[in-house]
Amino acid sequence: MTGRRRLADVDPKLIRPALAGLVPYEPGKPVEEVQRELGLERVVKLASNEGPYGPFPAAQEAIARASLELNRYPDGDAFRLRQALAERHGVAFEEVTVCAGADAVVGYVALATLDPGDEAVTGWPSFASYVLDPLKLGAVSVQIPLREDRLDLEAIVDAIGDRTKLVFLAVPNNPTGTTSTRAELDAYFAAVPPHVLTVVDQAYFEYIEEPDYPDAIDEYAKAGHRVLVLRTFSKIFGLAGLRVGYGIGPADVVTAIGTVRRAFDVTSAGQEAALASLGHAEEVARRRATNREARALLEGVLRDHGFDPAGPAVANFLFVEVGDDAAALNEALLRRGVIVRPLSLFGAPGALRITAGTPDEIAFLAAALDAVVPTFR
Repeated sequence: MTGRRRLADVDPKLIRPALAGLVPYEPGKPVEEVQRELGLERVVKLASNEGPYGPFPAAQEAIARASLELNRYPDGDAFRLRQALAERHGVAFEEVTVCAGADAVVGYVALATLDPGDEAVTGWPSFASYVLDPLKLGAVSVQIPLREDRLDLEAIVDAIGDRTKLVFLAVPNNPTGTTSTRAELDAYFAAVPPHVLTVVDQAYFEYIEEPDYPDAIDEYAKAGHRVLVLRTFSKIFGLAGLRVGYGIGPADVVTAIGTVRRAFDVTSAGQEAALASLGHAEEVARRRATNREARALLEGVLRDHGFDPAGPAVANFLFVEVGDDAAALNEALLRRGVIVRPLSLFGAPGALRITAGTPDEIAFLAAALDAVVPTFR
């Protein structure tokens, strides 16, 4: 039996210098892998901010229909979905881009705008792609510390320079779960220089009930500000596995994204499921209320075990600072069958992010914390 042969080495100069030392985004471990590695009967995943409930029934039916024609390439322009989203939000078709998740829109807008040496400003800790995607292109990531676990919008404006092209604002912020208010964003848009494109990421929009939380499409994009607003079907709509997100912004930006976007970026099943998910206001409201209850339940469990989650949290997850114990606590919970999210890549090495799952999943977490927390006291 012959051994495997090593493939050819390459000249180090083949790989772009911008990638040197760059740590790629690492998704949480799959449930099945954790079960196999640790020999566990049950594993609960509370790491990825996924909605705990599956696709809407109409979306499930649409996926089944689409599966009959998976031998065909999808509509590369996502025409019907773009048209439906344009009508839903009252914008032009040319102002809507549909990509493989909101995260893909982040990558494509960076690719469309940033040259080496250009700058992208973001609050930090925040979503890792706001930093990783500019760095992959040889651009400069300017990271502005949060203030009391919230975006410091005044400091972000102050950090903008002549080479700043993008500002990324996670509203609410991931991983802290806190959000900027309408008044704060109004002040930001009144102050941001006109040469900057602001990317407002509202991936958790449908979960939020606070009256001072703005709809950035209606209040900023349609008011004429230079903004690209992101939304997704991965969260409350339960389509994370199909990767469908979208952006609404200036037509020239959408056209540029279309130039760099992969030809068949969103699958047929994803497009059909997203279309079928639109218009179910009662189910969205039910899931929003269920999430509110789950988040409160999770917060109570964490406080009962001596943790102080950042807040007020408005999405479907909580952020807890645990200091030097973060890595060890994450590992201890993993061995009890609970997958949470360590946050070194998000700029918070002493913290964990925990998704508000079902009541049963939160009870499973509580039992795991009962077992492991005393060892950290």
